[in-house]
Amino acid sequence: MSQFTHQTNPPTAPLTRRSFLQDMGLGFGSIALSSMLAKEGFSETQLQQIAPRAKSVIWLFMIGGASHLETFDPKPALNKYAGKSIEETPHAGVLKSSFLENERVVAFDPNNGFIRNKLYPMQVGFSPRGKSGLEISDWLPHVGAQADDLCLIRSMWTEDSNHGAQLQFHTGRHRVEGFFPAIGSWVNYGLGSINENLPQFVVMGTPVADCCGGRECHRANYLGPMYDGVPLSIDPANPLPYAKPPTGTYQEEQAGQFELLRKLNGLTADNFPDDDALVARIRSYELAYRMQTAVPEVVKFTDETQATIDLYGIDQPETKTFGQQMLTARRLVERGVRFVQVYHGSNGGAGQWDSHKGLKANHAKLCKQIDQPLGALLKDLKRRGLLEETLVVWATEFGRTPGSQKSDGRDHHPYGFTIAMAGGGIQGGVAHGATDELGFHAVENRHYVTDIHATVLNQLGLDPRAMHVPGRKRLEKDFGHVIREVIS
Repeated sequence: MSQFTHQTNPPTAPLTRRSFLQDMGLGFGSIALSSMLAKEGFSETQLQQIAPRAKSVIWLFMIGGASHLETFDPKPALNKYAGKSIEETPHAGVLKSSFLENERVVAFDPNNGFIRNKLYPMQVGFSPRGKSGLEISDWLPHVGAQADDLCLIRSMWTEDSNHGAQLQFHTGRHRVEGFFPAIGSWVNYGLGSINENLPQFVVMGTPVADCCGGRECHRANYLGPMYDGVPLSIDPANPLPYAKPPTGTYQEEQAGQFELLRKLNGLTADNFPDDDALVARIRSYELAYRMQTAVPEVVKFTDETQATIDLYGIDQPETKTFGQQMLTARRLVERGVRFVQVYHGSNGGAGQWDSHKGLKANHAKLCKQIDQPLGALLKDLKRRGLLEETLVVWATEFGRTPGSQKSDGRDHHPYGFTIAMAGGGIQGGVAHGATDELGFHAVENRHYVTDIHATVLNQLGLDPRAMHVPGRKRLEKDFGHVIREVIS
């Protein structure tokens, strides 16, 4: 397919036009409008250069650092040697891993810190699941029931040992290097629209804290604000900021106002027939108008059966919110939205998954919140024939240490952790890569976070090395490497 040329700085509408739109009762502020203006200045082709296996991505991010040792990467040796230091076990050699010598990991001191802490046993059992026998935490039985569709990448690593790793997981760059486009923005940048009534990059849930990257985890940075994620609420009364007419404006009145505006824009277009940016801007306003109906409809579940509502756990207090988000995510990809990002566990700080103490109670509660809705999402996508074209990613910024902290918790752990993928041409029922016997280092088929980015883009038919902006140099680490071993 042909490649289009992006404008680094899209044309800006005169203030009078924006004010006129708002005064006319269209009610579209900068958050929604920036997404709509993505079509300005270039043709409706995309950067797809290889055959896509997926159309959409559902990206689920657990804020705070979910423990790989209590979710997807069981380590029986922790139980066997609980209470001992690593040096007191036959596995003391893990401390001499080449990882520490060859990779930059911020704030690691081999003479201090968690490696001197006593090994902390696993806080939950694991069971083989499905025909594949993939071992998954007993805290995740509904997810485990979908094991044959899951691919576990058990050999992830990142550079930041603090929660700036949340930003790094989304952009591939350490927080000290500044802000860069997030993975969802690259997808939005590289693909054309499937549904012209909806934004192509939608975000649900509360973002990470500002100290950890905040909204930069779903922003486009130098690609331009038109590729930012658009926040979506699961409240049917107000699902999208600034995307409903002012109180007292009737639908017929608004339609008449918009028709007048369309005619005025048409007169301007007649006077400037070669102004492609003007044509694109007019179409963007029309799209924004159509969104007033399309967006609220997505978060209204009146056309869903009670069985589906029950499946997602929307009738239960522990699973209601995440269940609503998962069902909304399914409805969004069903309608052609390219990238749906969902945050779980925000608490205004580092995140609820950050279990320095009380890990057992904390993770049991959080797993309860996500297990049934996530299992339902995978099951529902598959039975509707959507899993083949939808790539689901379950991620977190890093794992937790094999040693204890504050007697009943685990510290941050960037050296080896797990993410899960399903659908979109990814093999199911497999575990790729491995950490050592204690879950300390990724030692087999190690993958930096942008390898996930590269794999997601590849499944969407995009080559990350072909995605660039004039005047912006991307580093080798930005591109990542496709994890071809997990592609079916």
